[in-house]
Amino acid sequence: MEAFFAGLIALTDPVLLLFLVTATLGGVVIGALPGLNATTGAALLLPFTITMEPVAAVAVLTAIYCSATFAGAITAILINTPGTSASATTCLDGYPLAQRGEAGRALGLAVVSSTIGGVGSVIVLMLAAPLLARAAYNFAPPEYFALTVFGLSMLATIGGGSPIKNLIAGAFGVLLATVGIDLMTSVERFTFGWSELSDGIGFVPVMIGVFGISEILVQASKLDIVHERIRMKAIALPSREDYRRVWKTILRSTGIGTFIGILPAEGATVASMIGYNEARRWSKTPEEFGKGAIEGIAGSEAANNSATGGAMVPTLALGIPGSPTAAVILVGLVVHGLRPGPTMFTEQANFAFSIFWSMMFVNLLFLAVGLFGARIFARVTLVPVRVLWPCVFIFSVVGAYALDQSMLDVWVALIAGIAGFFMRRYGFSVVPLAIGLILGGMLEQRLGQSMVMLDEKWWLLPTRPLTLFFLLLTALALFGRPVGQFIAARMTRQG
Repeated sequence: MEAFFAGLIALTDPVLLLFLVTATLGGVVIGALPGLNATTGAALLLPFTITMEPVAAVAVLTAIYCSATFAGAITAILINTPGTSASATTCLDGYPLAQRGEAGRALGLAVVSSTIGGVGSVIVLMLAAPLLARAAYNFAPPEYFALTVFGLSMLATIGGGSPIKNLIAGAFGVLLATVGIDLMTSVERFTFGWSELSDGIGFVPVMIGVFGISEILVQASKLDIVHERIRMKAIALPSREDYRRVWKTILRSTGIGTFIGILPAEGATVASMIGYNEARRWSKTPEEFGKGAIEGIAGSEAANNSATGGAMVPTLALGIPGSPTAAVILVGLVVHGLRPGPTMFTEQANFAFSIFWSMMFVNLLFLAVGLFGARIFARVTLVPVRVLWPCVFIFSVVGAYALDQSMLDVWVALIAGIAGFFMRRYGFSVVPLAIGLILGGMLEQRLGQSMVMLDEKWWLLPTRPLTLFFLLLTALALFGRPVGQFIAARMTRQG
């Protein structure tokens, strides 16, 4: 309880409040720009948070996460182009509503739904993360190893596309994590004589490359696309009738989004899709969906914003990122010397609750920003892409260099960007690669510790109940669907 109030008192720091307000406004701009998203924005700004105090640095990254996720709805409704992938389902009903002259009403619904979803998920975060961390005190290295394997298995479903391609990309990320000196044997691996690589490939330049620079190259092929823009006079709060129709949808999607966010390697995009589908399934007028149904907007936006708080639960409590942006935030924690996991809620409880209250403040702040500033932020879509993307490129290079003043980091970012571009072109998501790089080091470390603990007898791993539980979950995540389809096909043939 002391940490609970200490985190709230941290918000009285005017410097922290200034950082949060600035980051929220910046996150709205990032989210409103087609092509940029919360993950890209957090990755680009990550190097510039290194000089901040740890609380301020992580709070800034989470503020960008929350506000950019919401802001994707602005372009989704006004130009039928989601600012972030998490707002893709918002286009389905938001844009048709805007075409009928009700853009302000659509944005009002998106703002209110996003705020309720975000606040609800932060409340769950405050309650669930310490409980999960307390349960994790029963974990030893074998349990952490099995949990990390389970987190890697979830990469099959993240980022869209083929599960096999996602796993290949994740495996490549794990391979990159082996570059450098092995802490168990002190043997150099894959350094090719470069002493700069003895400490491994840095997380930050890879994040900047695969999320920032690769997006620049992708957007370069879309310079001639012209979007139809909807004029908007003012934002309108939902009417009493609107609330009556959507309150159940908002609460349902908040629960769905929070739960999906807690699952390792899922995120706001998956949550918004499920929230939208469930809103349509439970609606009394499903025929209106795709034509301007307000339940569709509420279901999508409440789900994708509630996933932000949910994603921070495993990130802080277990050190397993709950989403791509949470992976970037996890890097920020590690760079500042913080250790996510059970000890965070005993040794650094004040820090954890400072982050919780910061997220609560940001979710309430973008309610005001959305209602009174959406018309202004909508104008960022008018920035010529031929001006925007060169500026983003310069920002990316400066950010990669600023961390350690190393040209090697710049080259790593550029190579990662080019690799990310070709991965996207051939149907590989870059998200599994980034998360594989983060979890790969953890996987190797936990496996090494487990082997020492079990006297090199790896076959004893399944004899530990929690380890066996996570390994079974991994097998279910990887093979459950194809086995189910095979059984269903056999039963159909026999029937």
